[in-house]
Amino acid sequence: MDLPQHVLRFWETRFPQIRPLKRAGGRRYYRPEDIERLRLIRRLLYDEGYTIKGVQKLFKEQGIQALSSAAPHSRPSAARANAAGPSGPEKSAGVDASALRLPDDDLAALREALAEIVEAGRILTRARSPAA
Repeated sequence: MDLPQHVLRFWETRFPQIRPLKRAGGRRYYRPEDIERLRLIRRLLYDEGYTIKGVQKLFKEQGIQALSSAAPHSRPSAARANAAGPSGPEKSAGVDASALRLPDDDLAALREALAEIVEAGRILTRARSPAA
């Protein structure tokens, strides 16, 4: 799984469902169910445009096991969802999927900002490492 360490640590603070075992020296061991949950969170946040609060709400209302067993990308597109009514994770009572999703323009701006932050991190890492 290609997630930076700081993202994993942050998600551990926001999602109590992620509970890696801590080994000697503070090293974390992610069990297969942790990896599956991390993949689900990554998909919901990055691919489907949910906010952290939206994913937390889905976990609370649907349960992580129910969401984990759903096929990836099984949610209908926004146009189909509006025409056909709710299905998938937004089907639970009181969950309005449009309220949980960011507008496409905002999502694109956030992805661009994230890419810039990641690049800045790479530059800092190179600057901190001793010259070869």
